[in-house]
Amino acid sequence: AKNLYNAEYNARWNDEATIFGYQVKDPWRFGIMELDHNKVVSVEEKPENPRSDYAITGLYYYPKGVSSMAKEIKPSWRNELEITTLNDMYLKERKLKAEILGDGFTWFDTGTVDSMLEATELIRSVQNNKDRIICSPEAIAFENGWINSDELEKAGEVMKKNNYGKYLLRLARK
Repeated sequence: AKNLYNAEYNARWNDEATIFGYQVKDPWRFGIMELDHNKVVSVEEKPENPRSDYAITGLYYYPKGVSSMAKEIKPSWRNELEITTLNDMYLKERKLKAEILGDGFTWFDTGTVDSMLEATELIRSVQNNKDRIICSPEAIAFENGWINSDELEKAGEVMKKNNYGKYLLRLARK
């Protein structure tokens, strides 16, 4: 399964950059992507008059060569190096695509204390109610067959005194 996954991954993601979008009610607060049938038409950083309500989530995939492109970025009017500039560079080369996170996904902007607290409370609630850890790299690797139960148990042993380690051990011993 691992080789098949890598072949699919390489074929799908090899030479294009990908940005992940999420529909929001207040798009002026975010980097925004304008789409035409899931094709990226434009990207803007915190626009006054957004062209869409799809926020760029901060989850990106960049292909080989991104470091060279990133070295070309100059500070914006805010005196910051903007990731939107890099996305725009890929867009101009027609090598930028979007994946929209739809139903079944929840994305939080955690740029404020209140939004961080809100995200933390939701994650804690879901984890406690389901008795599982959300987005555990080790659990994901185990569920996809990339590591076996012995490797998962070894990872859990390192952290066996906290809830995360206990969760991994419980999963490995099922």
